[in-house]
This record gives sequence, structure tokens and C-alpha cells, in this order.
Amino acid sequence: MDHTRHRAHFPYSRPDHRQHQARPAPDRTPLTCQTLSTRRHLYERDFPVYKQPVEIGSFSLDSERRFFNDSRQMRYYVEPDRSPSFDLRDGYKDRFVKRDEAVKEKLDHLLRWILANRSKLQSGSASPRCALDADFVTWRGHLTKVLTTPYETREGWLLAVTRFRGTLYISEVETEAARRERENRTERHQEMMYWGYKFEQYTCADSIHSSPDPGGVVNTNEAFCTVVQTRLADHKLLFSGEVDCQDKDPKAPAPPSCYIELKTTAEICTPKQRSNFHRFKLLKWWAQSFLPGVPRIVAGFRDHEGVVVGVETIHTSKISHLIKNEYNCWKPTVCMNFCCDFLSYVKHVVKEDNPSVVYLFSWEPQRDVTYSIHRDSQYSFLPHWFVVEMTGVSSEESHH
Repeated sequence: MDHTRHRAHFPYSRPDHRQHQARPAPDRTPLTCQTLSTRRHLYERDFPVYKQPVEIGSFSLDSERRFFNDSRQMRYYVEPDRSPSFDLRDGYKDRFVKRDEAVKEKLDHLLRWILANRSKLQSGSASPRCALDADFVTWRGHLTKVLTTPYETREGWLLAVTRFRGTLYISEVETEAARRERENRTERHQEMMYWGYKFEQYTCADSIHSSPDPGGVVNTNEAFCTVVQTRLADHKLLFSGEVDCQDKDPKAPAPPSCYIELKTTAEICTPKQRSNFHRFKLLKWWAQSFLPGVPRIVAGFRDHEGVVVGVETIHTSKISHLIKNEYNCWKPTVCMNFCCDFLSYVKHVVKEDNPSVVYLFSWEPQRDVTYSIHRDSQYSFLPHWFVVEMTGVSSEESHH
């Protein structure tokens, strides 16, 4: 990348070294010891080029979280009545198997998919040192966090980045605040998290010709994930994200355009609630669906008791129109430009190509993004089996 071209508009500043524990080695450019601003006005320029995402594969995780390189967990959307009266509390106490969130899977499932599909990923133009035709490999959820950063006021993040064979792998690290929140959730909060999965059970069937089975078990280990490739400005991205279901119409377009995101949210009764919905919920919903090219979101509006009283389809492409009359609202262009600049910043900073070196990018609301460097630390996340397989060396050699 042409460093000088990007220097001009990068919203960089000198770091506070109390936050930035590891000083870069003396031979690095001055650019790498700088921080990235998250101030919104710096990102209000033209919308960057974002190519239509292309699905290059998919995978499934079963009821015991085992990986399968196929679409066995795909489900099909069955449209409910507009006022369906679904009871989202049903089954919470007796038909619910919850994934253990304390187990940190990092990028492992996506890395398994990469190993199983390497032939699809190596382009003729990729140099021998670059094993994949991608600048970045990550989860969609990590990119969603980056996109929404300029508007986030409560939750910070930690993103670990490793450069390996020319590709930058990004894996989230749970913050202390997030860990505390997870370990201290109220019973009501835990039940409300179940409600989203229960809504999926009311609206999804296992095959094109079957019906939903709300009497079954909700098991949050199960997942179907799409893997897409796209490009944001000059950043080639390969990422994966969970998909709730797909349109069962045989005339539906090819993935990811046939996918549907399912959501539940509190019913809207006042102008203030509508404004909050536009300003906060729709930002997250838009970012999550826009990135992989999912065109439709089906929202179940629920009352305080967890009964769905209304269902609406929201088109991802129309969300920016829905919010445009909202005072001082979020802007898609700010989100995408910030994400683009963050990825450029990561490219500038992460120079050493080494699976045991992690550059930890850290952000807290009202702060700049900073980073620190860690060798052979608890932050290393590329598993030995992946490194060995991708390097094509024997296990004995890789230890020396």
C-alpha cells in the first residue's frame, strides 16, 4: 500500500503511552506509534466502494457444536400472521439447551472451513507468501463492532490481530466489562436473550416442505454460517456470519440475497420509543445485515410479557431512508469510512508476519483506538493445527 497517500486524511494523533503499553521497535515508521480517532465528523465523506458480497461457502455447527463443511443446519422461513401472538417464554425452563459462552472459540470454526476449502481461496495472482486471496479474515460480528464504533457510547472492545502469510486475522478478546456483564446477568435478561431464539423457532422450518416446530428444543449450539468475500475500498475481506434462515421460494435469488435475519424488539408505542428504535436498534441491525449482503430483516415486536404482537419486514437497503428525518442520527457513510480507515490503520501497524505475535487494538467510548504488541502471550489465537497445515511443514519442523 502507498503509505504516503493515506497519511494525509488519517485521523491519527499521538498516543497516551499509559494506554499503549508496547512501544514499536525503533525501525518502524512514526505512523505505527499513533492512534486512530473515532470522532464522527472525520468520516463524513463519500461512501467508500463496497463490493456486493459473494458467498464462497458455508458451514454448520450441530447440537454439540461440532463443525460440518455443509449446510445441514440451514432453515427455511415460514411467514407468520402479522399479529401472531407467539409466546416467547414457552420452553425456557424445560426445552432450552444453552451454549457455554465461557468457551472462547475465537476464529476456530472459520479456520476449519478455510482448511477444508483452500482450493477455492488461492488465487493465481496471490503471491506464494500470501496463502489466501484476502487481506483480512474475521467474523462478521467483529466488523459490526468496528462499523458501529463512532456511535457507541457504552461498550468498548478489544480486537487481537495477527499477520500470518500475508493475511491479517482479527479475533475479538472479551473485555473485563463484558465478562462481568456476562457473569452477572439477571434472570430476566437471560430469559429475554432466549426470546430471540424462540422467535426463530416459531418462524423457521428444517426443510422447504416442513413447518416450524415450536414444541421442540431450542439449542443455541446449533448454527448455520455463510462465508463471504467482498472488498471495502482496497481491503479484500473474507468473513463469516451466522444466518438465521433463507427464503424457501424456489425463485428466490442466490445466497446471500435469499437470506433473512430474524429479530425481536419491544413493541413501539410512543414517538420516543420509535426514535430510540431508529437511533440505536436500527444501527446494529443495519450494520449486521449490510456487511454480508442480507437484504431483509423480519422483526417480531413483543410486549413486556414476551408475546409477539406484530411482525414487520424491514429492507436493509431502506434503513438509511427510514432514519433520515431523525435529528442527529447515525450515518451509514460514517460507519463504513471508519471501518475502512480502521482496516488501513491495522495494515499500517501490523508489520510482523508471525502467528505467535498479536497486536491488540483497544477502544473505549470517547477515546481513540490504541494498540499494544504481545509475543507468545495469552492473546495468541491462531491454533497450531492451522499454522502447521497452512505452512505445509511437518509438526516436528514447526517446533524449531
